[in-house]
Amino acid sequence: MWNATGGWSDGSDGFLMAPGARIVGRAGDSYKMSISIPTEEHGFLGRQCPRCRQSYRVEADAHQGLPDDAELWCVYCGHHDDPNEFLTQQQLDRAVRAVEDLGVQLIGQELDRAFGGIASRRPRHRSGFGIQITYRSKPFYPEPLPGIDEEKLIRVRTCADCSLRYAVFGEHRFCPACGQLPPMIVALDALAAETARLDLLKQLPAQTAAHAREQGVFTRLWVDTLENLVGVVEALGSAVFRGTVADADQRLRGKNNIFQRLVDLADLFVDAGYPDLRDRVDAQQWQRLIKFWATRHVFTHNDGLVDDKFLAKVPASTARVGQRLTITEELCRQAIADTEALCRALVGLTKP
Repeated sequence: MWNATGGWSDGSDGFLMAPGARIVGRAGDSYKMSISIPTEEHGFLGRQCPRCRQSYRVEADAHQGLPDDAELWCVYCGHHDDPNEFLTQQQLDRAVRAVEDLGVQLIGQELDRAFGGIASRRPRHRSGFGIQITYRSKPFYPEPLPGIDEEKLIRVRTCADCSLRYAVFGEHRFCPACGQLPPMIVALDALAAETARLDLLKQLPAQTAAHAREQGVFTRLWVDTLENLVGVVEALGSAVFRGTVADADQRLRGKNNIFQRLVDLADLFVDAGYPDLRDRVDAQQWQRLIKFWATRHVFTHNDGLVDDKFLAKVPASTARVGQRLTITEELCRQAIADTEALCRALVGLTKP
């Protein structure tokens, strides 16, 4: 149920419940309650992972339409369990309030029985062994249930496999309904995040940007971009190869970090009977990618200082051994664009 409205509801056994809560059944001393959970303005229902405690949103109608035996996935860590385990703290507070309201009335009902009913509101006295007890029954009127006011939506996604619409607040790897996202979707998300980070740098106030640039913050972030691009291709290449090559484990034995090396990556697929990756991207793009990967390598392993290995991979470079390479925003944006083309070509290798 979503967004119940109205006044107090007269539930089972005459209990008064706040709008959005009602008693729908009873078995002995056990009561079954229905408690509405309001959605946000776009019709999305908040969810919170019981394992990592991070929050996301699921379109309420789709969530309500899930099969009875369906599990819900955390979009961030991949934990999956009964959908009822994914209540947010505010939703739980709302449910607890409704249960407390019922509890107060149950206790009052038992006290009324113990002290002779509630037909009269006059104080009743019971005494024994010199002890006098005074009890006065009074009606209970529940306060409105706590509302739901959680973080606003920014990023809404639609799963390519099951079409579920959901919203996330950070990097994620899973669909709430069908689990692991396709490797290409993960790669494109990661590339979009790199572009967004570069865009954020351009939005810094001038004085802040100047101070950050002077401290080397920009350069380090640009180096991180190249490092992350290599990681994107490594993860995608591994997922595609392991997902399509029957004897992948045997072919990869002893070839550590092979998915980080572009030439070896291309040769790996060729040896497994697939087209040459180098033929699936523009020749100039391939040469730029080789340079980007080599640049990342010297920054990761040699503080950006040119060595003989770099010059062997990038013979057209005008840099000399011992000089430090420079990185720019423009170089990073070009690297992102070329990496996306490489990722698309990589996935296309295994398609008929």
